[in-house]
Amino acid sequence: MQIELPEKRYYSIGEVAKAFDVNPSLLRFWEKEFQEIEPQKKPNGTRKYTPENVAAIQFIHHLVKEKGMTISGAKNQLKNKGIQDKKLFMFKKLEQIKADLQSLKTHL
Repeated sequence: MQIELPEKRYYSIGEVAKAFDVNPSLLRFWEKEFQEIEPQKKPNGTRKYTPENVAAIQFIHHLVKEKGMTISGAKNQLKNKGIQDKKLFMFKKLEQIKADLQSLKTHL
């Protein structure tokens, strides 16, 4: 599933719910069930999702909604995939930073 969110640091629960075409209550439920989703909370309780949270939600949405897995099946899948995905994500992020720095260097 391709999601359409602008590139920014934090997203509201409404933005994320709309992007995945789900109710905000489902995101709050998944937040309790999956430790991979840990949005930052303001003192008034407002949730702010990071791009990493959105990526985890996207994978969970794929497993549960598109593949039809149960919550426990999705949890098992995430356990097996979690460590490798985090390393891959960080590697891609570092590659992007390196490319940005090289671009800056050539423009100076």
